[in-house]
Amino acid sequence: MKVQDYLTRHGKPFELLPHPETYDAQHMAAAVQVPGCKVGKTVVLRLDHDFRFAVALLPATRQIDLTRISRMLGGAVVELATESQLAGHCPDCELGAVPPFGTMYGMMTLVDKSLSLCKEITFEGNQHCESIRMKWQDFVDLEHPLVGEFGVPLP
Repeated sequence: MKVQDYLTRHGKPFELLPHPETYDAQHMAAAVQVPGCKVGKTVVLRLDHDFRFAVALLPATRQIDLTRISRMLGGAVVELATESQLAGHCPDCELGAVPPFGTMYGMMTLVDKSLSLCKEITFEGNQHCESIRMKWQDFVDLEHPLVGEFGVPLP
């Protein structure tokens, strides 16, 4: 299901931002002219040896710290999902383009605390040429993410 359809079905307003194809959150932020600290990048994680999966959303200006996520989840084994696992869980998405709605795909959703300070967040849709902007509170009301500190500054 397209993320736009998902948001419409749940009555959550959003703005679709078409842009040239981008393959990382920093370039997407530049393409839609939004500061990287307000642009979320989605990382798909496998937990406890493929027993569970999760999506983690963090600012484009940060990188994920798997050890911090493991602590957030009570010591779970946390690894990055493989491309084939990503394709299997998100078949409606271009490879590498995953919106931050774990519930759409039967996964839990984690969000870095720094994004909770934003009134609006922008993130990739199902394709590399589209972004979605919506109010933070609408995202939270729909997704009920687990919020914690797991993003660390990029080197």
